[in-house]
Amino acid sequence: PLRYISKLKELVKHEADKNKSQWKTMGPAKVAVPSPNDFLQKRSKEPKLAPKKKEEDGKKLLPLSVPPRTYHPVTRIKKNFISKNALAVMTGEPKKPRHFCVDTRQGDKYLLEPSGLFPKYIKKKNYGVLPKYVTQRNEEMKREEEEYQASVLEQLKKNAMKVLSEEERTNVLKALKKNWEEINRAYQGLPIVTDTRYKQMHKEELELKLKQLEHDIAAIEKHKCIYIANI
Repeated sequence: PLRYISKLKELVKHEADKNKSQWKTMGPAKVAVPSPNDFLQKRSKEPKLAPKKKEEDGKKLLPLSVPPRTYHPVTRIKKNFISKNALAVMTGEPKKPRHFCVDTRQGDKYLLEPSGLFPKYIKKKNYGVLPKYVTQRNEEMKREEEEYQASVLEQLKKNAMKVLSEEERTNVLKALKKNWEEINRAYQGLPIVTDTRYKQMHKEELELKLKQLEHDIAAIEKHKCIYIANI
């Protein structure tokens, strides 16, 4: 039987060749061979001057430009460098000596100024003066501390305990004594026999109230100044 051949063979070949570039690695298939007559000659690659222009149609070329008579070339002025250098030395400032430090027997020395051992910063005008940012920060810290102290004092004043006046103290004492008399009257009116649980609980409750009132009355009578917290 005949071998199977796909109908899309040409299309697949076209798609495969479409993404390929010619002469990608091996170069062109055929290259023109140089002629044997075009061989490399001696000094053929050296630069050559342009050919001179000849007279065309009987016209002469323009002559070279010549400077006019009024032209004076700039001549160099002769300077006496010896006298100039001597004058510069006499009028110039004297050279200041440099401070060295010798630290070995062989005479090895180094400059003091870049080493940090020479006290040159104490000669500055603003030496020992606090910088502006430090003074500003100190003022801000001081102001914040004052504001904090003022807020603390205000809070303490709000939470400060109140002192009862003498009139209020006597009124409170009278009210406690009146309350004690009423509870004592109710306590005296209890039955002698407490045979039920309710009667026992009622009696205990009245006794606790009487004890608490007696304690409060004794505390108020004992202390003349009484402070009450603001809750």
